[in-house]
Amino acid sequence: MVSREIREGLQLQGKDERIVYSITTTPWGSSPADVVVLAYDTSASPWMDVSDVVLDGTASVNGDVITLPAVQGLTAGHSYRIAVRFAAGGNIFECYLQIKAEA
Repeated sequence: MVSREIREGLQLQGKDERIVYSITTTPWGSSPADVVVLAYDTSASPWMDVSDVVLDGTASVNGDVITLPAVQGLTAGHSYRIAVRFAAGGNIFECYLQIKAEA
């Protein structure tokens, strides 16, 4: 069974940084399509959808690689989960990466 969390694990990102992450979907399936990317601030319960605030741009696909929208405008000390849903091989998968925002 393939873990849903990206292989690289927790990512640290400065609150003033703007980073474009990429995910290789090969462990789940090839030729991803119908990509949806959402961002959640997981520092409080319930989680808050902050996609409109911290994601800039749209996702793109090249082969088995999904390039995510830029992640920016994070709040230092907060934790985020970037969920990436996509279709591959007749299945729908949702993997994620976790980000800890630093000053």
